[in-house]
Amino acid sequence: MTVHDLAGSYSIKGSNQEESNHTSYEGILILSIDESNRIIAQWIIGDHIQNGTGFYKDQILVLNFNYEGDDHKMYKGVAVYRCLSKDILDGFWSEKHGNPLYLGSEYCMRIQNSWLFN
Repeated sequence: MTVHDLAGSYSIKGSNQEESNHTSYEGILILSIDESNRIIAQWIIGDHIQNGTGFYKDQILVLNFNYEGDDHKMYKGVAVYRCLSKDILDGFWSEKHGNPLYLGSEYCMRIQNSWLFN
């Protein structure tokens, strides 16, 4: 699998950086590749958008992300995914100001049909 195999849109289910492992959000992760073979990421969760950049090696995808919170402050973190296949990513994440006792989690499945966006 190459970095180019990861480009596309994924349906995500995730849990926040807290004690519960229950799904606390769903959304879409869009991955694209820039001219330097770096990954450009955008998470769309409801009306909330997060952006990130990262790299891929040996079936591991690492993305540094940031977003503006409802309080208009910038938040930053890192997400790490095990690429089970080009269609399935299993990951965890942490934010700088999140609860340090817990990690968030995300499970991503490639969206196969582009008509879902129309």
